[in-house]
Amino acid sequence: MEHSTAPSSAPSPIAELVARARAAQRICATWSQAQADTAVAAAGWAIIEPARNRALAELAVADTGMGCVQDKVLKNHRKTFGLLRDLHGARSVGVIGQDPARGIVEIARPVGVVCAITPSTNPGATPANKIINALKGRNAVVVAPSPKGWSTAARLIGFIHAQFDRIGAPRDLVQLLPEPIDKQATGELMRLCDLVVATGSQANVRAAYASGTPAFGVGAGNVAGIVDETADVHAAAERIVRSKTFDNATSCSSENSLVIVDAVRAPMLAALAERGAVMLTAAQKATLQALMWPGGKLSAAVIGQSARSIAERAAALDDAQRAGWLALAATGPRILMVAEDGAGHGHPFSGEKLSPVLAIHGAQNFAAAAAMVERIYAHEGAGHSVGLHSALPERALTLGLTLPVARVIVDQAHSIATGGSFDNGLPFSLSMGCGTWGKNSFSDNLNYRHYLNITRVSRPIPEQMPSADEIFGDFFARHGAQ
Repeated sequence: MEHSTAPSSAPSPIAELVARARAAQRICATWSQAQADTAVAAAGWAIIEPARNRALAELAVADTGMGCVQDKVLKNHRKTFGLLRDLHGARSVGVIGQDPARGIVEIARPVGVVCAITPSTNPGATPANKIINALKGRNAVVVAPSPKGWSTAARLIGFIHAQFDRIGAPRDLVQLLPEPIDKQATGELMRLCDLVVATGSQANVRAAYASGTPAFGVGAGNVAGIVDETADVHAAAERIVRSKTFDNATSCSSENSLVIVDAVRAPMLAALAERGAVMLTAAQKATLQALMWPGGKLSAAVIGQSARSIAERAAALDDAQRAGWLALAATGPRILMVAEDGAGHGHPFSGEKLSPVLAIHGAQNFAAAAAMVERIYAHEGAGHSVGLHSALPERALTLGLTLPVARVIVDQAHSIATGGSFDNGLPFSLSMGCGTWGKNSFSDNLNYRHYLNITRVSRPIPEQMPSADEIFGDFFARHGAQ
């Protein structure tokens, strides 16, 4: 008697996509350093070329409704060009390090197929950054964008494919998760890839860590800055306003709270006001809170919007203060400031706002300011970074030794500096690890080395065994040898 067997189920579209990526990655795994660097340059030029850059920026703002075109043009250029600077001349193929004294040779190997989770706040710059880093390590990459950012990512990858055609690289090295983007498809992609790099919502980061695939995920933003009594308030105000208004504060590195030492509170607020920051009244603060957190969750109605647009929306919500809000909007405010005296769930302005709204906290002295930042980060933002405006260099070290932060940004425009800048030494990145404080597996700016496996060849060296006295001598001298 013959027994029929049920046909095996066909692979899913996601599995087919990953299979194509694996086939392409097997090709680029044989590339030389020069070939890998050519692919990196091709992907970089795909977004940096001015006409393409502007097209991506305009599409990003049109589709997400967040940010502003000119700032996205600048972000796409600076972040990509800075990354290319970091990668220029860096070894990522074959032998990348030798230590004869230790008998160690380091060899760079690809990780395979990378799943790149990217946010709607940076739908062009973040995918480009991850794609370029992945290519530097001879990996394939599949981008899983937010639904709002899909069309921008699709346009970017189309530009990259056109450049790949010029250099003879397989298009399947860089692919896009097809629409519709949902948790099920993204989850399947994460499980099938070799590495997940997740930037965006904490829900996406937690899903990445739970996928069973090795993952780098970033922590929550909610940056606080400190202005101490020694700061140049005009220089500090210029940096803070430049940082907070950039791309309508869509960056996780934008200041959300400013802790000002009492001795300079009045001149600091005056300096901010000179640059377009407006302090709201208590009644206006209450209206703004209702607009921003209906039902306790940050509203998309304010994310990535200008201060003027937010004021206009507040006017529509508050008949009693409508005229005042409209008058405020007409002045073209750059930042809306609110006075805040606490942190935690009862103080929503102490959390991340993703908009040009800035909470102002007071502190009697520097120690109290640092303690206030610690309270804010106990609520949200632990591990990310802190800004400091001060004439005392030792205070940066104090913050680095005591606060739960991976970065202390001193006398800089925070949102521009944290992810690397041409005037600081941090790696260019749009994905900031927040260490165990932020429930992350790393505390660096995500960079090309995170996209590599490193094989180490170990050869014998002359034995270097210390004596017992070298190891225990100091301990025995102080505590005895019992």
